[in-house]
Amino acid sequence: MNTTVFSENLKKFRIAKNMTQEQVAEILCVNAQTVSRWECSSTMPDVMTLPVLAKLYGVTVDDLYKKHSVAYDNYAQRLSSVYEKSRDPEDFLRCVLEYKKLIKNGELSMSDKWNYATVHHFMLRHCKNVALEWYDKAIADGPNEDPHIYSRARALRADLMNELGKIDTVIAEQTEKCNQFPDNGMEWEYLIESYLIAGKYEDAFKIYEEAVKRFPESWRLYFHGGEIYEHMQKYDEAFYCWDKAGELGTDFYDEYYAKASCYDDMGEYEKASKIYQEIAEKLLADGYDEEAEMAKEESLRIKLKIK
Repeated sequence: MNTTVFSENLKKFRIAKNMTQEQVAEILCVNAQTVSRWECSSTMPDVMTLPVLAKLYGVTVDDLYKKHSVAYDNYAQRLSSVYEKSRDPEDFLRCVLEYKKLIKNGELSMSDKWNYATVHHFMLRHCKNVALEWYDKAIADGPNEDPHIYSRARALRADLMNELGKIDTVIAEQTEKCNQFPDNGMEWEYLIESYLIAGKYEDAFKIYEEAVKRFPESWRLYFHGGEIYEHMQKYDEAFYCWDKAGELGTDFYDEYYAKASCYDDMGEYEKASKIYQEIAEKLLADGYDEEAEMAKEESLRIKLKIK
């Protein structure tokens, strides 16, 4: 280890922070002579002090030993530069934790705000790419392995593509699949779902009317039919479709969630709250404790709206 570079960096970083040896000593609970000896290479700080020194000067421990390194305004900014280079999610988390400390103390500068936004922007890109990659891998396993997961993967992939402004691509691809496999009801379901995600309800309704004649035993078609009718404010038809979906057998009490949400939007809070309570009871009986708790919380949230 080059102790000269190390000691010179300690002095350089301290001066960059406009701090005296006395101020550093007070923070580290040592005397000023100790800090002076560190900067003169007479002695070295113990290993437990190094991370504290690094954070104080807005650098990493490795920076203390580098010939060419600069002091950042704070440690969070230094970690943001580390993440910008590595794009490692673990570096992102380290950076965010430091920024949260600054946010809690109300110590963010304009540069900090910009950096905090930037690291999340980079992480957003990373998460988007990872999500698409693994949705595609799940979908590639096919519906036979787990129809529910397969369906959710396709729906959420389409939802993500919509957020990315690419839902028309999904609709075009799904339309082609329906043309290629006209007897595959699942492809029709996903085409309707894609139109719904895009907010193209009239197009979704046209496909629904044709599809439900072809595949009258598909609960997902009736479920989507309910969603379409809800947007058309034809609530009797919507509830009929959801009830029909329930008769055919949904995956996870989907029809109950749809009806509860619709009642909530309609201002029928007592009915909505009651259905969420029913959902909670069913989930609890099935062993889904966390999901049951969320349904209970939703029931209570809606109940508070009742005057």
